[in-house]
Amino acid sequence: MLTSMARLPLHALPAFRTVAKLQNLRAAAESLHLTHSAVSQQIRGLEEQLGFDLFERRGRRVVLNAAGEALLRSVEPALAQLDDGVQAAAAAASGSAQRLRVTTLPSFAQRWLLPRMGRWRERHPQLALEIDASQQLIDLQRDGFHAAIRQGHGRWPGVESERLFDAPIPHILVGSPTAARRLLGAQPEALAREPLLGDTDLWSLWFTAAGLRIHVTPVATFNDAGLMLQAAEQNLGLALARELLAADALCDGRLVKLSDLSITYEESYSYHLAYPPALRDWAPLMLFRRWLRDELDRSRMTLHPKKKRS
Repeated sequence: MLTSMARLPLHALPAFRTVAKLQNLRAAAESLHLTHSAVSQQIRGLEEQLGFDLFERRGRRVVLNAAGEALLRSVEPALAQLDDGVQAAAAAASGSAQRLRVTTLPSFAQRWLLPRMGRWRERHPQLALEIDASQQLIDLQRDGFHAAIRQGHGRWPGVESERLFDAPIPHILVGSPTAARRLLGAQPEALAREPLLGDTDLWSLWFTAAGLRIHVTPVATFNDAGLMLQAAEQNLGLALARELLAADALCDGRLVKLSDLSITYEESYSYHLAYPPALRDWAPLMLFRRWLRDELDRSRMTLHPKKKRS
C-alpha cells in the first residue's frame, strides 16, 4: 500500500486524468500523442504503485471506480494549476515576439472584432493578436489559447471570466437600405408580411412586444449571427440582431434600423472575457482587456451618443 507521496508516480497523473475523461485508452493516447501501449503501461504502473485498481474495464471503455474518482478529485486541481503555470511561463518567455491567442465566436470576430484590428495594431504594434473563430467551446489550456470571448452564463470550469456588459444587449430590427425605403416607419402588420430571417421564438417575442400575436415562419435560420446579418445586407429579408453586431453596418449604411422597438430576453446570454487564472496579471492580457473595454465603450457611444459612458 502506498505510504509516501515520494512513491507516487507523478508522471503518470496526466495520463490518468486523460483516460478518466475520455474513458478510452486509445483516444487518450491520441490526445497525449503517445502510443496505446505507453498509456496502458502508465495506468498499470500507477495502479501497481498505489496497490489498488482505479478503473473498471467495460469492453473498450475504462471507467473510474470509487477509488479512481476520489483520486481524480484530489489531483485535478493540482494538475490544472500546473497547466496554468506552464502556460504563464511560456507566455512570459515569448519576449519581443509576444503573441496573444484569442478564440471567439465567428459572428463576434467577423462583425465586431476584426474591423477594429487596425486600431489594435496602432496601439500595440509589438503584440500580435491571433484570432481563432469557432462555434466550439475551446479548452484554453489544452489548445494553447490565452483568452476567449464567450457568450454564455460566465461560469466555465478551469477559467476566470469577466462580463463585458452590465446590461443585456438589445436585439433590434434591421434591414437593407432597399427594404428601408419601403418599410421605415411601417406598422408591425406590414413587417410580418416581409421575409424574416433568424429565430422563430425571437421574432414571436418582438411581434408580441409590438402588440401583434401571429405565427412567425422565417424564410431562413442561421447558426451564426454574422451570416444572418450578411443575408439582411443583401436584401434577402429582415433580421433581429444584437445591436452590437449590427453597429458597424448601421454606421456605414449597409443596414438600417427599421423600428425603435427593441427586445431583450433572459436566454440572450452576455459576452464574457475568459482566461486561465494564472494569466490574470499577464501584461499582454491586461492590455487586451483594457483595449477591449475601450472599444466597447466607443461602440456604445457611437450607437447612443447621448448616453453617458458606464
